[in-house]
This record gives sequence, structure tokens and C-alpha cells, in this order.
Amino acid sequence: MGAGRRPEIRSDVVNLEVFADADRLATAAADVVVAASKRAIDERGLFTLAVSGGSTPRRMLEELRVRDIEWPRVHLFQVDERLAPAGDPARNAELLRQALLTPEFVAAHALGGIWLMPVEEPDPIAAAAAYARRLDEIAGSPVVFDLVQLGLGDDGHTASLVPGDPVLSVDDADVAVTQEYRGHRRMTLTWPVLDRAKEQLWVVAGASKREALDRYLDGDRTIPATLPTQARATVLVDAAAYRSAPGG
Repeated sequence: MGAGRRPEIRSDVVNLEVFADADRLATAAADVVVAASKRAIDERGLFTLAVSGGSTPRRMLEELRVRDIEWPRVHLFQVDERLAPAGDPARNAELLRQALLTPEFVAAHALGGIWLMPVEEPDPIAAAAAYARRLDEIAGSPVVFDLVQLGLGDDGHTASLVPGDPVLSVDDADVAVTQEYRGHRRMTLTWPVLDRAKEQLWVVAGASKREALDRYLDGDRTIPATLPTQARATVLVDAAAYRSAPGG
């Protein structure tokens, strides 16, 4: 895409909203999670949510701590995780503990389940298969999440579905292990299970994501982020990430 050209938003992207700053973006993202939880709990008494790591969703997770959600009916999963020891600051689990699952929050709210990826196991392939079985037990077979929160990397990746990795071709498993990427191998949900989710919530912030966001909104099939069906996507971005005008 040429520099400065406004992206032509594909009609099959259900909802795109642009917010002035990251705080307003986080509030709106939390609103989407709360609404999805109420729909799922009203329908079947259970809400299955998978969340991504990275700095962008931190504020959303912090906002969720103070929201009115029936936490005992919530089952929380990870979209992806680095193969690293417990307590490693690179772990998405550490972000979850700092932003949402604080000691005070856990003492006040009993979640239906907190299902962290078992990346500390000696055999990561077997551990991925075990996590997939857990998904089956909680989220059905085939697995259908009520909501999956996704981010967008500057290279067009989402979850740990990164350009050029063999995991992109996995279509017969819901969880897989990547090759090394930016210093770590990772466990990740695969694109078919992301594709089956009832709703996808994309939360994208920062000027470094502009080119990747343009490509996603244009439906560029060469980036991993467009593997899941865009038709069930709610895409929330901040102004810094969105090239809203020529030269923007």
C-alpha cells in the first residue's frame, strides 16, 4: 500500500472504530468483553474468553478488573504464550497476573477457570495436545470460543501465527508450537480455532502498527492476521495506528 493512502475498509470487517487514545480504546474493548459475557451467560450460563499478550491489551485487562462480570461463569484461556519459565517477564501469564489476576482481584472473584498454557512442560508438543483437550472439555468439540481477543504485530502476525512459520499450515489441531520467533518458541492457538470463534475482538494501538493495520483492513492474504474470517471481527484501534488521512 502506498504511503499516505487511506485504507479501503473491506465490507466483511463487521465493525471498525477509531479512538483518540489508548485509554479510550481500552474502555471500549472492555465494553465489548462485558457485552459478550452477558450474551453468552444469558444463552448458556458460561463465557469462554481467550486473551492475547503484549502491551496493548494491558489497559483493557486492568479495566475489566472493575467491571460488572459474572466471573464465576467465566473460563479464561490464553491465545498464545512463550516457552519460558514461570515468572519470566516475557510470559503473557505475567501480564495477566499484573493487569487482571492481581491478588486482590483473585481474593474477591472466583473465576470458573483460569487455563494457562502449560509451556513449562518438558515436551511442548505433548503439552499443546493436552491444552487442546482442555479446550474440548470446556469450550466444546469442535472448540468454539465466545470471544477471542487478538492483537496485531508490526509484521502482520496475530496470536503467535508469524510469517513463514510452519504453524500457519496447521489445520488439524487447535493448539500448536512454533519455531523460534524473536527469541522464543511459542505455544499458540491455530487459525482454525480462531476462525471458529463466535466473535473476534482486535485491539490495535500505536504508530508502529499502521502498515500492518492497513494490510489487514485491505484483506491482504499474505499476512497471518487475515487467516481468521474477518466477518466476525470487531476492530478497535487508536488514532496513532490508523492512517486516517493522507499524510496521517
